[in-house]
Amino acid sequence: MSTAETSRFVRLRVELVLEVDDSGAVTEAALTRIADDTDMPAEERVHAESAVTEDTAEALAYLVDPFDLVSEIPGVELAQASWSSEQIDHDPDSPDWDLDEDDVDEEDDEDDAYDGDEAAADEDERVG
Repeated sequence: MSTAETSRFVRLRVELVLEVDDSGAVTEAALTRIADDTDMPAEERVHAESAVTEDTAEALAYLVDPFDLVSEIPGVELAQASWSSEQIDHDPDSPDWDLDEDDVDEEDDEDDAYDGDEAAADEDERVG
């Protein structure tokens, strides 16, 4: 693929598993960030404070900012971001935890999606 055909957009997928040793400190930091956000409407602030107080994973979601991850990289501008957090059971010695697992599944999913499109086209031809 030539440079002219290459998209300027890159999807960067990052998955982190964090061990929380002090959920109170995480919650307090999230509450501080919410309090410091002068642009947040009062109704949203009440909801956010409730969410981070009830769930450490929600508190982490308020503290992790994708813009902070890339803001110092020259020549890069964050175009879009989404992220979520959830509490999980994690055993670092488990063979189920494979960092490269998503890479293999992604390729397989793309092949399956392509096959699915062909199957749908074949079905359309039979129906039409």
